[in-house]
Amino acid sequence: MHAFLQRIRKGIERFLMGALLAMVFLTFADVIGRRFFGTPIYGAHDVTEHLMALIVFSSLPLLTSARGHLVVDLFDRFVMSNTMRWWRGLTTLLVAVILALIGYQFIFATLDAIQIKEVSQALLIPRSYFYALISLSCFASAIAALLPPSAPLNAPEDNT
Repeated sequence: MHAFLQRIRKGIERFLMGALLAMVFLTFADVIGRRFFGTPIYGAHDVTEHLMALIVFSSLPLLTSARGHLVVDLFDRFVMSNTMRWWRGLTTLLVAVILALIGYQFIFATLDAIQIKEVSQALLIPRSYFYALISLSCFASAIAALLPPSAPLNAPEDNT
């Protein structure tokens, strides 16, 4: 099971790198076209907006499972003691509940987008698929928040 999850993680990481690279190239080409030729790429804003949503919400479960979120460690000396274990558990539970609530709300956003046929401005890309991705990502992140941490994102790979 661990090898299967590792392959999924690597696949998602490769997808994220490709999406980020595509966004960089698209933005570069759009700026060059706009500044030097007076013709921007039609729909570049829509594509960039959707790529950003894909990048952020596809990476959310990976970041959550690796405990890679930004933290403020001003009170670590106090909070990381054994007597404050309940506090760490409570905050973990609170994070999971909030992520699950966001996922739950995006179920309704998905259903609304399907009902009203919500699309992007220029390219008319349906929004419901992205709302569904956000919902699934938040639910996966809520589950990942409750599970033990996976290997850190910058951990060296074991090639044995």
